[in-house]
Amino acid sequence: MDVDPQRGAEVTEARVPDRLPPGLLSNPEMITACRQRDFGAVFKLVKLAGIYPSLIARACDMTPSRVGEVTSGRRSIEKIDLIERIADGLHIPGHMLGLAARPWEQDTPPPPARRRVPEPADGRQSLRAPIDPEFFVGHLRGVMPGHYKAANLLGSRHALDSVTRNVQLLDRIQENAGGRARDELLTIGARTAEFLGWLSQDLGDFDRAGYWSDRAMEWAQETGDDVMAAYLLFRKSNQATARRNAQQAVGLARAAQRAPGATPRIRALAAQQEAQGHAIMSNPRFAQTKFDEAHELAATPDDSHSDDALDLAYCTPTYIEMQRANCLIELGDPRRAVDMFEAELRVLPPIYRNDQGVYLSRLARAYAVSDEPEQAAAAADRALSIAVDTESARAMSELSAAGRALQRWSAVPEVVTFTSRLRLMATTASSRPPTA
Repeated sequence: MDVDPQRGAEVTEARVPDRLPPGLLSNPEMITACRQRDFGAVFKLVKLAGIYPSLIARACDMTPSRVGEVTSGRRSIEKIDLIERIADGLHIPGHMLGLAARPWEQDTPPPPARRRVPEPADGRQSLRAPIDPEFFVGHLRGVMPGHYKAANLLGSRHALDSVTRNVQLLDRIQENAGGRARDELLTIGARTAEFLGWLSQDLGDFDRAGYWSDRAMEWAQETGDDVMAAYLLFRKSNQATARRNAQQAVGLARAAQRAPGATPRIRALAAQQEAQGHAIMSNPRFAQTKFDEAHELAATPDDSHSDDALDLAYCTPTYIEMQRANCLIELGDPRRAVDMFEAELRVLPPIYRNDQGVYLSRLARAYAVSDEPEQAAAAADRALSIAVDTESARAMSELSAAGRALQRWSAVPEVVTFTSRLRLMATTASSRPPTA
């Protein structure tokens, strides 16, 4: 008889179940963790299925202390024999870890059919009564504005866990819902999943961002939510721009502008996204024309968005001009970009602190390309302080670009200070724990 240190309870002949819950194996976080062989994340996730560290250690022929080190991120696992032991011990299908099918997979019985739990004979409700869909929809609509504010002010990490849990719970609830209740779940689900995709993108996880954007599009199309479908076309164009895929960015942005549900703000967002694609392709005339169109649309009063669960408040003339300024660096006019960044940063609402880190990083690059290293280093240093707090991969990517632009002035004291801080942050982020 063993004692599980995590629960403080006696466990009699505890063992890993012959099959992990299908919901766990299909969980996007589990899929990503296995693909990346991030066993710290894998161990945390299997704990949700009741497989605690002491049981992981016995099943995988590891010591409990080593399991704890892996789970806490102090040690990673790379040796193929240990990876195979984990796959076999935890019954993780081989393909999820980049392995051949394991011998036990051929003998794994199919999952039992889901059965409805009957109500007690005396009429009392079951202790496992499902969450009421209407109540959950109202809950999500109430909490989403707070999640938007947290991500804008403090960074995407502050909203990620809560939003992820909400989307996963919604996905389970909608499986057993029907009619109007299911439509309402999928409508709010599309908005929540889209936001989860954006949080993932801001944190640098493009695979996860794409997954949730696609899921949101499926739900929007299933419910005939034309407004959400149009917005998601813009978001996918934004993802293409971040990957420097200009042709795809332009094509998706144009699709968003002609979509049936495209409201003035969505058309403004899509138009500036198309402009960014033209800028990447070094086509300044088309880029400026689309930015002008976007600015006009963003400045037009738009009362079509009373839904707090879809945040479009950021689409303002200031936002459009920030994007234009960034493209001016690309188009060879960094001095004008500096003036625009400085002017628009002065009126940027304080709630958009996460974006402020990105814009200051771009301002630093504009100063550097304009041969003003001291001002560039000052802006970059402010941006780095914000990026450290928000953990924004967008800001760190822009800061890296600013650092490369400042390499010509490696002897300038302000530049030395900034590049040292940036190097320290990059080293911290890329440092790897010892392998098991």
